[in-house]
Amino acid sequence: MRPLPRKNGSTANGPYVVKRSQFAPVYLRLYESGELARRVVTAREKLRDCVLCPRECHINRLDDKFAVCRTGRYAVVSSAFAHFGEEDCLRGWRGSGTIFFGFCNLRCVFCQNYETSWLGEGRATPPEDIAAMMLELQARGCHNINFVTPEHVVPQILEALLLAVEGGLRLPLVYNTSAYDSLDSLELMDGVVDIYMPDFKFWDTEMALVYARAPDYPGAAQCAIREMHRQVGLLVFDEDGLALRGVLLRHLLMPGGVAGTKEIVEWIARELGPETYVNLMTQYRPTGKVNAATFPIINRSISDAECQHAFAAARASGLRRLDARH
Repeated sequence: MRPLPRKNGSTANGPYVVKRSQFAPVYLRLYESGELARRVVTAREKLRDCVLCPRECHINRLDDKFAVCRTGRYAVVSSAFAHFGEEDCLRGWRGSGTIFFGFCNLRCVFCQNYETSWLGEGRATPPEDIAAMMLELQARGCHNINFVTPEHVVPQILEALLLAVEGGLRLPLVYNTSAYDSLDSLELMDGVVDIYMPDFKFWDTEMALVYARAPDYPGAAQCAIREMHRQVGLLVFDEDGLALRGVLLRHLLMPGGVAGTKEIVEWIARELGPETYVNLMTQYRPTGKVNAATFPIINRSISDAECQHAFAAARASGLRRLDARH
């Protein structure tokens, strides 16, 4: 079923619409110029002394060694399918072609994909197989290719993308990330990604340490999101309300105010602008390593009052494009 028209600035007649006939995935230019092939060589070599995320582990992943992300030469793929649980502008009526990568460079204790991100559910997958997955998702009619948890596998994605483009891939690429990305990796993806979808998780360094084991997360996320916005700008849609290019910024609301929602929405409005497209996500629930004994503050869902306060803070900050489901 086609997504319904929106009332928050992203309707087919709104100011953030481009004609589908005038759109082509940005990576095609890199491919046609030969830069995409050169980018693959550069990215692969960076695996030799890996600083491809803010952890800067300096591990030779070409020798199939690893550190925090537990991913060596090949990316671990957990699943690939048409996802109908994403934002309306991504899932549309045929689904977002989602590829879930195993493991992660964060250690969020509340991770809702614990089996995938912590336990690495899936298998090490060479680029030829990932390319085949992308082409299969396109053949099934998916509206985009959605890379989930890509922060630690940028070289592997580029290897697969080159093969997929040669095989006829023409869908927009979605980079679905925690925002714990390095500028080194984002430089490799400049001119490759059409839609960046970062989740700005924590404002406070202490909260990031306690709940994600990454005290540098807030600073790294701010730098990464600024760079994503520089590359692709504000989110724009086609005539049917499907996202084509830009930043779709997510923020997971958490109980007890531990995420720093007020500070985050104010930063977004100030640094990226009030027209930034933002999804304030309300689906938090205790999972992963969270229980009453380990992390009592977040051992519950968020309350209605907390949701209302978060949305009020977003509106007060000046944000005008808040995602809504239909």
